[in-house]
Parts: sequence; C-alpha cells; structure tokens
Amino acid sequence: MTQPTPIRRSRRPRVLDLFCCAGGAAMGYHRAGFDVDGVDIAHRATYPFRYHQGDALTRLAHLITTGEIERYGFVHASPPCQHGCALTVGTNQSQGWGRAHVDLVAPTRELLDRTGLPYVIEQPNGRAKIRKDLTLCGEMFGLGVIRHRNFELGGWSIPRPAHRAHRGRVRGWRHGRYFDGPYVAAYGSGGGKPTIGELQEAMGIHWTEVREELTEAIPPAYTQWIGRAFLTTRWEVAA
Repeated sequence: MTQPTPIRRSRRPRVLDLFCCAGGAAMGYHRAGFDVDGVDIAHRATYPFRYHQGDALTRLAHLITTGEIERYGFVHASPPCQHGCALTVGTNQSQGWGRAHVDLVAPTRELLDRTGLPYVIEQPNGRAKIRKDLTLCGEMFGLGVIRHRNFELGGWSIPRPAHRAHRGRVRGWRHGRYFDGPYVAAYGSGGGKPTIGELQEAMGIHWTEVREELTEAIPPAYTQWIGRAFLTTRWEVAA
C-alpha cells in the first residue's frame, strides 16, 4: 500500500488534546513521541502536561482564528459521549435521561476539518456518531480492562488491527450473580467494581486517584499505538 506523504519536519511534533480529562490519551501520545497540550472545561489538577482550562471547542476556534493552530501537527478529541450511549437511551431511559445530553461530535468534526490537520475523534463502543476506522481493546495490549474504543481518523489512515478474543468475563455482579474474570469493570462504583488501585493497574494510569477520571479515561496504550502509527506513516523527522 502506498504510504501518504509526510506532512512536516520536526524532532518532536505537538498534539492538541481536546476534552482531555485526566490525560490518559495524552500520556500515550507523549510516550509515542509527541509534546502535548490539553484542553478541558473542568479543572484537571493531575493532568500531566501543559493544560488550558476552558471550553474545548471555543479554544479550538480561537486557535484557528489566530493561526496558533499551526503550532500543532495533530489533534486528538474525545468529546463527551453521554448523548446516544447505551445507558442514556436504554437502561436509564425510563428515568428520563434519554437523549438529554448535547451531541458535540458533529461540531467537533466541523472545526477539526477547518484546521486542515490530521486528527482522531474517540468514542466508546456503541456510538453511531463517528466512523469506526479503528476499534481498540485492552486485550490487544495485555491490559486488565476490555474497554472497547472506536476512533475516526481524519485526513489520514492506517490498517485496522485484528481484534483479539477475550480471555474471559469482566469481574463483578450482573443481575444478582457474581462473575469472576481477568478484567475489571472500568465504569461506575457499585456492583463489585474495582478499587482505585486495581483500576490504576488495569488501565496503566497511576497519576490520578480520582475514580471519575479513571473511569472516563482512555488507556495510554491505545494512543501510544495510534501515535506511533501516525509518526511512522505521516511524520518526517528532521536529521
């Protein structure tokens, strides 16, 4: 397969990490060889890299308008996923939660396309709002979580990796019955959910002890793999 032309020469490219949460995606890109700037509307005291607190789309629009977006070679975005998620429209619909959240995927994509930069939009499995160019799973990286995540690639592409068979169940209670298994449930706090330490170990995230941040995070192994694939196919390193 013909490889796309490298887009820029730099020793260490910079990635803009939108809706960054605690920095799971950011750490993966850092390990892959990027410098990282994060943006999140919430205060993220443990975010491990340079960080701007504010609305991610407002920040992105500002960077485009001022031309500052040119300092970046790549953008990652993880817009909130409650809109259209299985819990929102399924199990909890009877409680009035269904479709109550704003869909930020479309406006995020619109702004990302305006940057002219290659990008990634990440969403949990089961969301129909993005193209599923990649689906990654913890089993692909030997992690203690399954945590399927879909990724839409804008302006670039790589072959889809094969999905590995799971080794067993996710540990915890289901409908009044306890199941054991090699994976912990990286969501919620009841039903036999893991401790903070177990979550940190399973996800490969040790710089935050906030359960909400851990349960929302992308394992760094995912974006480390994506980042390395991007650098291999799209980034020409200066001698």
